[in-house]
Amino acid sequence: MSKVRDAIDNTVSISLLNKGYAGKIFDDVKSTGTKVVMKNNTPDCVLVSPDSYRAMLDEINELRAVCNALLRFQNVNPMNLIAEEEFRRKINMNADEPLLEGVTIE
Repeated sequence: MSKVRDAIDNTVSISLLNKGYAGKIFDDVKSTGTKVVMKNNTPDCVLVSPDSYRAMLDEINELRAVCNALLRFQNVNPMNLIAEEEFRRKINMNADEPLLEGVTIE
């Protein structure tokens, strides 16, 4: 039942926007995160707060990075892999230096 209530609470008629209630609707979006604008009883657009939009973009970018990493791993030939110690020796890197800034290998 809460999903139905959420859907009702987060929808707004386009006629309310046209009647000058945009300021109140935008305030509601800031507090709730989103509003679905209905036109002729069908969803027409979604109003999203900047914070919610940034969070969605961050999540999309993280998922893209994970997908890219998984695709790269699919093409890895185990015969071409070398041990960390050999890699460090080849690039003249000490064992106590991190390979990537902020990343440690256990």
